[in-house]
Amino acid sequence: MTHEMLAKARENAAKIGAGNVEFRLGELEHLPIADNTADVILSNCVINLVPDKAQVFREAFRALKPGGRLAISDVVNTAPLSPELAADKELICGCVVGAAPARQIEGWLAEAGFADIRVAVKPESRELIATWAPGRGVENYVASAIIEARKPTR
Repeated sequence: MTHEMLAKARENAAKIGAGNVEFRLGELEHLPIADNTADVILSNCVINLVPDKAQVFREAFRALKPGGRLAISDVVNTAPLSPELAADKELICGCVVGAAPARQIEGWLAEAGFADIRVAVKPESRELIATWAPGRGVENYVASAIIEARKPTR
């Protein structure tokens, strides 16, 4: 997030009277929140842009209260990219190249300590993903997914 994005988010929250939200500037790998503080962590299509995804999930686990939930919508890899697509700078910035396979995400979540892990790939997202790089076939390599997990209460 940028300072401008934070200002806009705070402005929008104030407009609708949402007093139960807080916006902070930070990095996914180092969340600006104390241990065992958050009830829920939400994310929408940004983890695929982070090089150290395992660290993101470790950090989320640290920040969540026991019983807290992780609820993410992101892009996952469904097949290995061709060398041409993997080297394309636009696809690197466009959420395609950084997508990890669902099994790898499940592994990172389990290693971080999460339970009730679910990565649900949404095949119907292919039509939209095809518009990201028309005629390139990226929809054959990535798909949208819902990623959910829970921090155990133990």
